[in-house]
Amino acid sequence: AGSRMLPSPSGRLEMAPTGVCVGVRVAALRSLLRPGAGIAWQRPQAARCLTARAERTMLRRIIRVDHAGEYGANRIYAGQMAVLGGGPVGPVIQQMWDQEKQHLEKFNELIVDHRVRPTLLMPFWNVAGFVLGAGTALLGKEGAMACTVAVEESISQHYNNQIRMLMEDDPERHKELLEVLKKFRDEEMEHHDTGLAHDAEMAPAYSLLKNIIQAGCKAAIYISERI
Repeated sequence: AGSRMLPSPSGRLEMAPTGVCVGVRVAALRSLLRPGAGIAWQRPQAARCLTARAERTMLRRIIRVDHAGEYGANRIYAGQMAVLGGGPVGPVIQQMWDQEKQHLEKFNELIVDHRVRPTLLMPFWNVAGFVLGAGTALLGKEGAMACTVAVEESISQHYNNQIRMLMEDDPERHKELLEVLKKFRDEEMEHHDTGLAHDAEMAPAYSLLKNIIQAGCKAAIYISERI
């Protein structure tokens, strides 16, 4: 530790350790803020974590990638319904798809409200989502449900990350978007649980299939945030 010059009781300057200097400053500050010292104490306001520009970039990424994700989820359920829609599990898939349609409708609104450009990969996710949904459905009900578990788990974790990020920045400022993300996160977890309840883990090579799908989801999230 270094040392600083401090006035001694006699009025002369003497060397003192830095820690002592800090202690003197703190003591002086406290004396100024004591009742009747003439300075009103105010609780400091919480500092914003992001600049306006950084916040704008964050919101654009959130809305763009979530819009792409909900669009892709709709195409997955469309593919599943094309294969299994006429079977016993059809109503279950349709119910989940109906909720995904509501999610996409909301992000269609947010895209416009916040003037966010959709990802350039929308045509790709259109085809890739349908192929993934139909392809896993061809493995049977269990394959379709395994796909649902993998995708919805990835989306739920992604929403949790976004919720945490917005909370750390300014929860009051982002209150409306946080409510949307929390609601959709909870519904995605319901879909995840529905998949497990309908024998997702009985799908052929379940663990391998789930890991492959989730790796694809992570790549899709990373790319859609940026392009």
